[in-house]
Amino acid sequence: MRIAFDVSPLSHPRSGIGTYLRGSLAGLAQAAAGEHEIVAFAPTSPRGLGAIPRVLEGIPVELRLRLLPFAHAWRQGWSRLGWPPVERFLGPIDVLHFSDWMYPPQRAGVRATTIHDLVPLRFPGWVQARTRRMHVAKYRHAARTCHVIFANSSYTKREVVDLLGVPEERVRVALPGVDDRFRPEGERAELGRPYLLSVATLEPRKNLGALVEAYRLLGRRDLLLALAGAAGWGEQPPLDVPGVVRLGHVDDAELARLYRGAAAFVYPSRFEGFGLPVIEAMACGTPVVCSSHPSLNEACGEAAVRADPASPQAIAAAIEEALARRSDLSRRGLAHAARFSWLETGRMLLAGYSDALL
Repeated sequence: MRIAFDVSPLSHPRSGIGTYLRGSLAGLAQAAAGEHEIVAFAPTSPRGLGAIPRVLEGIPVELRLRLLPFAHAWRQGWSRLGWPPVERFLGPIDVLHFSDWMYPPQRAGVRATTIHDLVPLRFPGWVQARTRRMHVAKYRHAARTCHVIFANSSYTKREVVDLLGVPEERVRVALPGVDDRFRPEGERAELGRPYLLSVATLEPRKNLGALVEAYRLLGRRDLLLALAGAAGWGEQPPLDVPGVVRLGHVDDAELARLYRGAAAFVYPSRFEGFGLPVIEAMACGTPVVCSSHPSLNEACGEAAVRADPASPQAIAAAIEEALARRSDLSRRGLAHAARFSWLETGRMLLAGYSDALL
């Protein structure tokens, strides 16, 4: 097969979706083992022209980038116009796997995409207007045209079937993996005293305001609360609380050090497609406190302390429990995280493409 894989979102600093995109592409290349040709392509901005090759360094794919000023507008126009077909730029293909950012036309072959969550449909107030317009259009287009849709969890698969009306047999689950850098061995971050860690973009869905209140309720002056993640949008959580440390966006190497150094990792999100930071933290041997929302069940397994995300009191109590059960939760988390492999993600993608070609 000749597989065209859209990597446009990698032009921006990576969040969970970008991490999934890179990991699944790496797993696909490993699963293909040289038997299939993989073309990573993107119409992108000057920033993307530099960023994408750096992110994909070491992954054995053909890279085809097209520099376009105002690339976002071009991608949206290409998707809505439905012309010219992607083969005009890439040559004949057997599979087109497009991203959240565009749904370009094709002449022939399998049409595929990944859906990470349906937040813009279920909770439109939790996303920006541009994101809502872009993603909802993609979801509806995918439901009409894709031969196979991959979901990052069984929970998201049920959402795709129920909310988009896609027949169940056209939706495959391709769970995420964990990068090798997330492991118990290695350097640990030092922030001057023990710390709790949370990783999230500062936006309403991530529920960091409840976490900051839970930290205040703990009254633990021996503990910092470290927040890693890019600035987001909407009403921002109050971060001027004594003991709260804002770290901003960090790279993967620093993130691994932060996970390993944390007394506990806390993820109070109201809703996720999967919840990748949960298994990254577990893979580093860090005890995890996580929202009890069912969208996070697969990420948590039986290896996390769960708490009602609407209750700072419950989150505070769960943190105390996690600190007391550190050894047990670390052991459980390592075993649970070991189940997730980007190679297996790649195998699921390859099997989905192959079955759709039959």
